[in-house]
Amino acid sequence: MKVVFFEDVEGTAQVGEVKVVKNGFARNFLLPRGIAGPVTPPNLQRANSLAEKEARRQAKLDGEAEVHKERLDGYTVSFEARVGETGRLYGSVTSRDVAQKLEESTGIEVDSRGILLAEPIRELGSKAVTIRFTRNVSAEITITVDPDEDSKEIVEQLKAKQAEEEAAAAAAEAAAEAAAAAAEAEAQAETTATEEDAESPAEETTDG
Repeated sequence: MKVVFFEDVEGTAQVGEVKVVKNGFARNFLLPRGIAGPVTPPNLQRANSLAEKEARRQAKLDGEAEVHKERLDGYTVSFEARVGETGRLYGSVTSRDVAQKLEESTGIEVDSRGILLAEPIRELGSKAVTIRFTRNVSAEITITVDPDEDSKEIVEQLKAKQAEEEAAAAAAEAAAEAAAAAAEAEAQAETTATEEDAESPAEETTDG
C-alpha cells in the first residue's frame, strides 16, 4: 500500500515522504495511529506542511547542536576509578556518568542516550566515543579511565607481571625459532651428505 507519512518512523520514512509499505503494517499500525494516510491531495498537502514545519524545527536544533559540537569535538573526559587485582574496574563508567562529567566540566547538558557507548567501560585506558546531538550533528570525544591513588600500586604490579610474561613468551619464541632453524640445518646437511654418497662412483677391486 502506498502511504504518505505525517510523522517520522525511524528506519522507515520521514514526515512528508510517500512510500509503499506492507498492507498489514499500514492497516494495523500506521493508519490507525494517524502516523500516515492514503496518498490523496489533502493528505499530501498536510504532509508537505508538516514536513516544512519539521525542517524548520530540525534546522533550529542543528544550529544549537553545532555550538555544542564546536566545544566538545575532540574533548577528553577523564575519570579515576578503583581497580581490582585483575586490572578490571570495581565498578564501570556509563553513558550517564559521561553526561554528568561533561556537564560538570563544560556546563553543556548532554542527553546520555545520545552518548553512543555500546556498553559500560570496565577497563583502564582511552576510548573514542560519538555524541549524537541530532540526526545531523555529532561530535567525537575521548573517554580516559585512570587508576585512582589507591589502585596505582596494583596497576604497576600488573604491568610488571605483564612485562615478565611478554619477555618469557618472546624468549620461548626465540628458542623455538632457533631450535627449528637448527633442525632444518641438520636435515639439510643430512640431505646433502646422502646426495653426495649417491653421486660418488663405486670403487673397483682388482685381484692380484
